[in-house]
Amino acid sequence: MMPLTSEDSARAVALHDVGYSYREVADMLGSTKSSVERAVARFRETGSYGRRPGSGRNRATSALDDRFIRVSALRDRHTSAVVIRNDLERVRQVAVNEITVRRRLNEVNLRARRPATGPELLRQHRVNRLLFSQEHINWNLQEWRQVLFSDESRFCLRSPDGRERVWRRQGERFAQCNFSERVSFGGGSIMVWGGISFDARTALVFIDRGTLTARRYIDNILEQHVAVFAQFVGNEFIFMHDNARAHTARIVTQYLEEVGINVMRWPARSPDINPIEHVWDMLGRRIRKRRGQLFTIEQLRNALEEEWADIPQEDIQNLVRGMNRRLVAVIRARGGNTRY
Repeated sequence: MMPLTSEDSARAVALHDVGYSYREVADMLGSTKSSVERAVARFRETGSYGRRPGSGRNRATSALDDRFIRVSALRDRHTSAVVIRNDLERVRQVAVNEITVRRRLNEVNLRARRPATGPELLRQHRVNRLLFSQEHINWNLQEWRQVLFSDESRFCLRSPDGRERVWRRQGERFAQCNFSERVSFGGGSIMVWGGISFDARTALVFIDRGTLTARRYIDNILEQHVAVFAQFVGNEFIFMHDNARAHTARIVTQYLEEVGINVMRWPARSPDINPIEHVWDMLGRRIRKRRGQLFTIEQLRNALEEEWADIPQEDIQNLVRGMNRRLVAVIRARGGNTRY
């Protein structure tokens, strides 16, 4: 727990003076009770909110050095402590180690974290995403429930998701019982297509023997599933698919026009707007819970069918209800990537 800053110490004294207990003040400031007690006692004794001069050695960096370190990290969030250390020595002739750099950044609440990931967005992608969000931001639930959201996804027989953990003692990192063994190409995989809407979902379509071509997309998916689903929804049916090559081929566009299926113009590189991406995540988690039970591609196929059917429709409905929140997030990000 970092010590209270001068501003936090002043707040602590003010809150305690108006009647809050040390514990209540600590909860408000996100600190500990003992830190608040020391801050109040120090003010009563010295009349200052700052910390007393320490008895240790002087800081290796000045206030300007600290500012240089902070600004360097803020200008390039992907830089490293070693690079900042080298820049500090080159520009300001101050030699410190990278531990000192990390400590200075921690003092201003900057800590190294795993970065969020998302597709690369060029300027035109951002513009299109922003225009799409502004165009649909006022849609109500009745309009969204006419949309069939679709996508493809690939599932591996053995695919660690980065969430698994092991219980181990110090020095046991490379013990055999603590290894997470990897299999080349995930031990085999299956590509599937699916569609979801507020009221129902399509069957899960397995794309076997090669890639998904435009012809296969029409014969195996559009004719057998999307066209049938359109009859179920009615005249207001809207079909959503992304900009994959098989989806935007001329014969696919002509087929959809011939059968009278209205297609939503979808901005490229926008998986964060498509709620089916979260359904794929749900399905993947369910499959990983069967770890140790699936040994063949056929078993994986059967498990996917079972788990797809068992996903509660209420969960899908909640995702569709959240469409406007997704669009608001895109608008706030000015077309950039969002937390979704």
